[in-house]
Amino acid sequence: MNRLAGVTSPYLLQHADNPVDWWPWGPEAFEEAQRRDVPVLLSVGYSACHWCHVMAHESFEDQETAEYLNAHYVSVKVDREERPDVDAVYMEAVQAATGHGGWPMTVFLTPDAEPFYFGTYFPPAPRQGMPSFRQVLQGVHQAWDERRDEVTEVAGKIVRDLAGREISYGDAQTPGEEELAQALLGLTREYDPQRGGFGGAPKFPPSMVLEFLLRHHARTGAEGALQMARDTCERMARGGIYDQLGGGFARYSVDRDWVVPHFEKMLYDNALLCRVYAHLWRSTGSELARRVALETADFMVRELRTAEGGFASALDADSDDGTGRHVEGAYYVWTPAQLREVLGEEDAELAARHFGVTEEGTFEEGASVLQLPVRDGVSDAGKVASIRERLFAERAERPAPGRDDKVVAAWNGLAIAALAETGAYFDRPDLVEAAVAAADLLVRLHLDEQARLTRTSKDGHAGANAGVLEDYADVAEGFLALASVTGEGVWLEFAGFLLDHVLERFTDAESGSLYDTAADAERLIRRPQDPTDNATPSGWTAAAGALLSYAAHTGSEPHRTAAERALGVVKALGPRVPRFIGWGLAVAEAVLDGPREVAIVGPSLDHEASRALHRTALLGTAPGAVVAFGAPQSEEFPLLADRPLVGGEPAAYVCRNFTCDAPTTEPDRLRTVLSG
Repeated sequence: MNRLAGVTSPYLLQHADNPVDWWPWGPEAFEEAQRRDVPVLLSVGYSACHWCHVMAHESFEDQETAEYLNAHYVSVKVDREERPDVDAVYMEAVQAATGHGGWPMTVFLTPDAEPFYFGTYFPPAPRQGMPSFRQVLQGVHQAWDERRDEVTEVAGKIVRDLAGREISYGDAQTPGEEELAQALLGLTREYDPQRGGFGGAPKFPPSMVLEFLLRHHARTGAEGALQMARDTCERMARGGIYDQLGGGFARYSVDRDWVVPHFEKMLYDNALLCRVYAHLWRSTGSELARRVALETADFMVRELRTAEGGFASALDADSDDGTGRHVEGAYYVWTPAQLREVLGEEDAELAARHFGVTEEGTFEEGASVLQLPVRDGVSDAGKVASIRERLFAERAERPAPGRDDKVVAAWNGLAIAALAETGAYFDRPDLVEAAVAAADLLVRLHLDEQARLTRTSKDGHAGANAGVLEDYADVAEGFLALASVTGEGVWLEFAGFLLDHVLERFTDAESGSLYDTAADAERLIRRPQDPTDNATPSGWTAAAGALLSYAAHTGSEPHRTAAERALGVVKALGPRVPRFIGWGLAVAEAVLDGPREVAIVGPSLDHEASRALHRTALLGTAPGAVVAFGAPQSEEFPLLADRPLVGGEPAAYVCRNFTCDAPTTEPDRLRTVLSG
């Protein structure tokens, strides 16, 4: 066992039995490198990363490679999901030096943590123009011993270059109609009209862009925006990227047609997409969107919920194929012979047609990923449902993919928002209860007495790493959604505590720009700062959205001003790179719409007329609208102040931009007002 034996990260624990003498990230590792006068090998990955597992098996489990590493390096292993700040800083250096990045990330550092040589996956033997890992280790060791001055000069230059990379912030004004129209035009140019989505292979679910498109349609009526969102959602839901038996989405598709996924299932993808499909149903009434939203919510609760009530980070791409080999996708793919074995000849033939299973296969070794190819004719719905149930039950007997059980605050915040809204839309109180349980866990385990967040926990024990901006922003987003759905003002209060930290510890007072780490966080070679979306909304734009919603709830001018100043970067980047700042564009839509402030006054949510108004408010498509519910004279929500019943009946009050409509007791009237 090496020094990873006592950590809480499932990814690091996967390496605890390696012959490599791994150190966790910390000052002790760099002090050891200084003492021994050797460089540091920094290896960054995460537990559901397929190529991380491959490199671990090929190199880090190899005794000779480990002996060389132990003799000439201090080796540091980092879970990027626990330390996104460390990952971001060195990934920026990797991308600047090589033009690309990814995981596993392999970086060589001086004992002062300055990077000087970079890569991602290195094979055990030279392959396709790549040097072997041993060749890289030997070359770096030789350079360190024989050309030390050159190495330290390169490292110093890289650090200076990174420090000088200030973000072009624009004019610190929110984007207006012109910028959002330019962003829509840019997305139209990159849209794939035959297959849905944007760009080529590999193809990632564009969750944040889809939210922008739905909000833009709601505010402007632009049919093209709705069409791109609707068609992309349908193509993904019919593709192999969506689990046709168990619900939920894989990380991405390796092809342009959404057929073959990279099979890992991440909490954040499923939380974001669950919410997108729920919002698509809200806009269109699509039965497919309803089904996918509910199946994805059920997947999260069934397969990712932890014993403590939070949500685990991910399911692995790989699993045992029944022969002892760990193979990517083994849990999910089918051959015609396997279908016949479970279903019999007749039903297997129907299943093969319905799910696109062929003798040649769509994946590897004659196996197929289940899809819903668009075909003429309608299958027997009852028989298809029976086939799905039998295949799902049979699949459950296969060795399951491994699960990364750590609870990440930010991703749980996204899940809370998705489950709360999906449960409210589709009358599924069990989903709302799951959201409340996850929120309770975050308050109980991740928040200290000063409302500072811990990023992760596992098995009911809080981790050692401080929350970053996306944790504060996404958890606040989840709490705000929960406040609107439940009518419990305590969640608004908790959101306020978190957003006060955003204002005080993450915001540059002069420019209004945001940093990914707090002012009092561990000092790295650069304070990370990235406003662009990756797999999740950037902390920067997520904070802008939560600040805006909180300001709409409370009337707080500092929070509104901070949100608008933060959106200056969206004005600068939105027209140029709209695919990579989708959530910022969605928040900008809310600013242009107000956002609308909806107060529902009624006896309780058990009261029929109160419930009807509350549900109508939640189903309104006006971008970023906030909803408060409570009894007359309630002090739980500021929006309820001085809002009486109307003629003794529950009533809805709608305001925006300092102007209020007349209160109404009629759900139809409220629906019209909130229709975007």
